[in-house]
Amino acid sequence: MNIVFSVFQQTMFFTIPLLIVALGGMFSERSGIINIALEGIMIMGAFVSILFINRTQGVLSGQTQLILAVVIAAIAGMLFSLFHAFASINMKADQTISGTALNLFAPAFAIFVARILQGVQQIQFTNTFRIESVPVLGNIPIIGDLFFKNTYITTYIGILILILSTIVLYKTKFGLRLRACGEHPQAADSVGINVYKMQYAGVLISGAFAGIGGLVFVIPTSTNFNATVAGYGFLALAVLIFGQWHPVRILFASFFFGLMKTIAASYSGIPVLASLGVPSYIYKMVPYVTTLVVLVFTSKNSQAPRAEGIPYDKGAR
Repeated sequence: MNIVFSVFQQTMFFTIPLLIVALGGMFSERSGIINIALEGIMIMGAFVSILFINRTQGVLSGQTQLILAVVIAAIAGMLFSLFHAFASINMKADQTISGTALNLFAPAFAIFVARILQGVQQIQFTNTFRIESVPVLGNIPIIGDLFFKNTYITTYIGILILILSTIVLYKTKFGLRLRACGEHPQAADSVGINVYKMQYAGVLISGAFAGIGGLVFVIPTSTNFNATVAGYGFLALAVLIFGQWHPVRILFASFFFGLMKTIAASYSGIPVLASLGVPSYIYKMVPYVTTLVVLVFTSKNSQAPRAEGIPYDKGAR
């Protein structure tokens, strides 16, 4: 059972950042803007927040420092996503090119600034954020071992984001208007909805979630940041498509891909897999091969709310 608990905990470390970032991409695409800049926004959010942790060690520590870092990551992600929003919405630029530009800029900027500030590109930090056992809840049989031991507060933040995203998207006027702007912007405009504002809101929410996702990815898996999130932004796009732009389906898709990443990273600690004698590079290929297979079988039956990614032109009614 200890192996099962360990694998599940590791899976959650990979699942939560995928979930948060994919939900961010969902808000952007639901508004009618394709955001493939998730990778770059993750890098920028992780860079600014990890730099904050590095500079405040000794002054702040524990959960307070991590929560502040989450807020800073969200702000950094929102500010960086404004470039994509302005280019796509105001300038009517190609959304794929705009997103690619941000993806190329973010790691270069992170490395450049890190070297200026400290001479090396790796930003070190001390991980003081792991929760060995949540009081009371950690003592619950099975559930306590799965969800409330060897965990991080970011796991619960991710679950909260999922719940709030579902409520906002399907139970509020804002969510209805956001979906209307993505599915038929001319109709939304005809009833007085400001399409541009709703699209900006979608992209900014996407940026906030992607920034948080960058931090959430780095914290449990490393003690330094090296201007990369290992392609998680692109993997989140695959999760978004596999989850068909629906929050609950995105959760299951995130868990599936998180499990594949866990197998790739921790196969040597799973006796059944370790005894097979399969070369290590095969296991490391699993998440990416799975991504290709899943996309092949799901993309034909999956349609984005506004898949064309054509900028809304108010004068084209």
